[in-house]
Amino acid sequence: QVQLVESGGGSVQAGGSLRLSCAASGYSRSCMGWFRQPPGKEREGVATIDRDGTIYYASSVKGRFTLSQDNAKNTLYLQMNSLKPEDTAMYYCAARLAGSGCAWWNWRTPAIYQDWGQGTQVTVSS
Repeated sequence: QVQLVESGGGSVQAGGSLRLSCAASGYSRSCMGWFRQPPGKEREGVATIDRDGTIYYASSVKGRFTLSQDNAKNTLYLQMNSLKPEDTAMYYCAARLAGSGCAWWNWRTPAIYQDWGQGTQVTVSS
């Protein structure tokens, strides 16, 4: 089991930036990523990195968000720039355990991730 702890959420005005962090501990994972859940809506994939380094982004955040990882610190980051009010959501870090990775056809599917963090709130005001 992987334990995931998110941090870095907060409230910003539109156009601002935030960086989310996800500290991971436990067993190795084949891919990790970020999901978000706006109020009253379903959880959606934001970005994921596979074990081979391939990164997938949702079209709504491509060019504004950047996913990166520090393997030495076992930490995943999500740099969010040019934030919009529609980015307001609870953001969750997720991990898929070793043995199977993520690909373009499945990375957005929450069910393939076995471990989840507790979430961190991001609120963007206009």
